[in-house]
Amino acid sequence: MPLAGLRRATRESVSGLPREFWWLWTSTLVNRLGAFVATFMALYLTLDRGYSATYAGLVASLHGLGGVASSLGAGVMTDRLGRRPTLLIAQASTAASVALLGFVHDPVAIAAVAFLVGMTSNASRPAVQAMMADIVRPEDRVRAFSLNYWAINLGFAVSSMGAGFIAEFSYLAGFLIEAGMTALCAVVVFLKLPESRPQRTSAEAGAKDDVRLGTVLRDGRFMGVVGLSFLVSVIFQQGSVGLPVAMGEAGFTPADYGMAIAVNGVLIVALQIPVTRFIEHRDPRRLLVVSSVLAGYGFGLTAFAGSVGLFAVTVCVWTLAEIVNAPTQTGLVVRLSPVHGRGRYQGMYTLSWAVAALVAPLMSGFIIDRFGAEWLWGVCAVIGTVAAVGYHVLMHNLPAEKPTPVTTPAVPEAEVSTA
Repeated sequence: MPLAGLRRATRESVSGLPREFWWLWTSTLVNRLGAFVATFMALYLTLDRGYSATYAGLVASLHGLGGVASSLGAGVMTDRLGRRPTLLIAQASTAASVALLGFVHDPVAIAAVAFLVGMTSNASRPAVQAMMADIVRPEDRVRAFSLNYWAINLGFAVSSMGAGFIAEFSYLAGFLIEAGMTALCAVVVFLKLPESRPQRTSAEAGAKDDVRLGTVLRDGRFMGVVGLSFLVSVIFQQGSVGLPVAMGEAGFTPADYGMAIAVNGVLIVALQIPVTRFIEHRDPRRLLVVSSVLAGYGFGLTAFAGSVGLFAVTVCVWTLAEIVNAPTQTGLVVRLSPVHGRGRYQGMYTLSWAVAALVAPLMSGFIIDRFGAEWLWGVCAVIGTVAAVGYHVLMHNLPAEKPTPVTTPAVPEAEVSTA
């Protein structure tokens, strides 16, 4: 593409989004620049502490169990308490618990603090996604979610390459860096982001609790999406739980894994914006089917990898699935959510990822220990096929996008003008 055309495409991709979105985007980027624990926990436990793959899987699952415990509660907090307070509580608590994790050595204490880290870190997701849906117009949401996912992976690409070498020097330094960056995110939220929760009309105020968790559970189509999201999430989780353990057992170093997995972030940084322009107005059912197949068989190809270069090639395949799946599925969740129940719906959607984070490490540790890594990659291919069929069957006659009603931020006027 000519340079002028590239500049025009970039300008069109980032224009028209509100200022609050960019502060939220900045907070996401800073957070991911300090990412360490989720990526290198398995290597920390198996190589630095000498525990088995099964124990590493157990700790990672407890990390996921913490996310399960907080997902629905954070969704309710997002609707009742507000997006901004929920973000502040979640990020401050995450910074403290991650720092603590670097100093505990007893296996029971490590497991307990890992649970706490999972609970606090996952609590911010419903608030971030609900706030983004509040402040961005319906026609711009897929683009906004894509740009946010781009920020996640820009930070991930940088942190993966750096953290691999930090891990060889000091795992504690990695924990402290992540704690500091998360605390910085809380500062950005406190200083720059006003509350975005939509205000109710006088008629809606009388039906204050019309959207409850039971309402979400009875929404058959949405719960079907949540179930399929869980299957796809189990596959993607293997990039941080199954892949590092398999590479470690095959004799590769943390730096090798860091370089291989960094391809994921680099590709997303390079391709997320142009791919989003291509998929923005296309059929989400077809996109989700294709991305599920690519995810399953991308990890399936890992069974044939025997060098860092070949591992990187397999990462390329399932990264294409991520690029398509992430903004499409997040936009679909907003599309299926009532305006005043976005926190609860996003909490249930976040729960699918949290449960996957609980199940995937147990699954990968058990399969690798009992049968070998090749079987794990074959199971991923099967799961991807099942998810693709499910999306094809489920996604008929989608409802139209729901616009967010005009709101006044629920913070003092002076604070909003300062922000």
